[in-house]
Amino acid sequence: MSWGIELWDQFDNLEKHTQWGIDILEKYIKFVKERTEIELSYAKQLRNLAKKYQPKKNSKEEEEYRYTACKAFLSTLNEMNDYAGQHEVISENMTSHITVELARYVQELKQERKSYFHDGRKAQQHIEICWKQLESSKRRFERDCKEADRAQQYFEKMDADINVTKADVEKARQQAQVRHQMAEDSRADYSSILQKFNHEQHEYYHTHIPNIFQKIQEMEERRILRIGESMKTYAEVDRQVIPIIGKCLDEIVKAAESIDQKNDSQLVIEAYKSGFEPPGDIEFEDYTQPIKRTVSDNSLSNSRGEGKPELKFGGKSKGKLWPFIKKNKLMSLLTSPHQPPPPPPASALPTAVPNGPQSPKQQKEPLSHRFNEFMTSKPKIHCFRSLKRGGAAPEDFSNLPPEQRRKKLQQKVDELNKEIQKEMDQRDAITKMKDVYLKNPQMGDPASLDHKLTEVSQNIEKLRLEAQKFEAWLAEVEGRLPARGDQARRQSGMYEAQNPTTVNNCAQDRESPDGSYTEEQSQESEVKVLATDFDDEFDDEEPLPAIGTCKALYTFEGQNEGTISVVEGETLYVIEEDKGDGWTRIRRNEEEGYVPTSYVEVYLDKNAKDS
Repeated sequence: MSWGIELWDQFDNLEKHTQWGIDILEKYIKFVKERTEIELSYAKQLRNLAKKYQPKKNSKEEEEYRYTACKAFLSTLNEMNDYAGQHEVISENMTSHITVELARYVQELKQERKSYFHDGRKAQQHIEICWKQLESSKRRFERDCKEADRAQQYFEKMDADINVTKADVEKARQQAQVRHQMAEDSRADYSSILQKFNHEQHEYYHTHIPNIFQKIQEMEERRILRIGESMKTYAEVDRQVIPIIGKCLDEIVKAAESIDQKNDSQLVIEAYKSGFEPPGDIEFEDYTQPIKRTVSDNSLSNSRGEGKPELKFGGKSKGKLWPFIKKNKLMSLLTSPHQPPPPPPASALPTAVPNGPQSPKQQKEPLSHRFNEFMTSKPKIHCFRSLKRGGAAPEDFSNLPPEQRRKKLQQKVDELNKEIQKEMDQRDAITKMKDVYLKNPQMGDPASLDHKLTEVSQNIEKLRLEAQKFEAWLAEVEGRLPARGDQARRQSGMYEAQNPTTVNNCAQDRESPDGSYTEEQSQESEVKVLATDFDDEFDDEEPLPAIGTCKALYTFEGQNEGTISVVEGETLYVIEEDKGDGWTRIRRNEEEGYVPTSYVEVYLDKNAKDS
């Protein structure tokens, strides 16, 4: 089976077929190239998808990934990154092993095909030239023969005519001989060219064309074989990454099997456990004795007993009052309004509101409602600095429940220890560098490192003091240290006789207008006695500075504790602006309290506010 023998006369068709073969190869290259683009796009989309669901650093999401289910999901995202990487490997291998190689091969194939068909056309042109020479000699031989025949006839005619002179006959005879000689020469030339053409034609159809067509056939077969090998490579590239992809999928399954629902449940307990004890039973309130109504120590209501100077504390929350606040400020904070302020009167005239605005004091709620409110409310404890100034969360995390506070303090201690270790490593490095400079002065001045060494040492000392402070708070929470010093314990001897538990300097369950919370007290007399105990020690506490002035637009009668009455047109000092709850804290001489913000026009001192 040879194209040179079987297809000796199909030069043009072979040229079209080989061009079609190259087009097929280029089409396959384009197909593989688009496949690599799809693989890259797929890998990019997988990576973007995994990145989209990765937890953001220093965010709440990062804390959620301590649960085993979230860890498994994070492992899945990481494996998806590896999975995407394998698709990138597929794209790279297909590009290098198929696309690039085939593109180079196509260029070589085109050059080879071009040379073969150039040789074929050259052979065709040569045989055509030989054919034209043969035709030309044949026509010349035919013409010379005809001319010789006419010259012979003319001579015979002249020789038979008696009227023609002998000279004319001789001339005709010579002309006929010349024509015969020319015909013989043309015949010899035609015979020679014919033999040459037959030889060339034989060589063309039996040697040149078969050889050229055989090379074209081999070229085409190599192209077909090459495209088959490329298809095998195409499959092998995919097959090579299957084990790694399988490992990725196995890791995802392993991560899913590592999910521990019990461990996650325990983590929820650790995350949200407050450390408080559930409230005790509520005792029966005998309304048949309105004067001597008894309230349980563990009651959740805010009822106050009259005429009981002694302190009664029940449960853990009762021992957390405010020992460091003066009496008048303590009562102001504990009894400050915590409901929306009344709207301003419709008219500025005092007669428009004969009974004054609505009092912010709340009526006593049913016990069941108070119990539901207690059960659904979140424990909010702010230290006395936050309560007094309305600032951010306290440094010792005393605004958190005990268990959460312990965790935060432990975390802070760990962070400080890491920073201390980092500074110590830096100090060691500087010390080593200084030793090198001492041994080799040409490398640097040792004295230039003293300032840096001193600075690092100071940082270490500061961090150690900070760590000791947090460790003390942590020990206090864990019960290793007493909550207060001996001096405070002696000053609060009567209080500790009633409740020997640790007294924290934070309180809860009672909300003030600035969002802080104070301890729920069962009786007003208990608060008064407790506040009296600490008046002597904190009498020298400075009052809150005025941050501006205000003018009363309407008359307001402060009927509740924590509020203050003002008269329309009166000018007072502002010591705490509205925190968003609708109340502004003001001062008149030594008297302080809250008034509705809408009842006054505030003029803040910009310098005092900025400071």
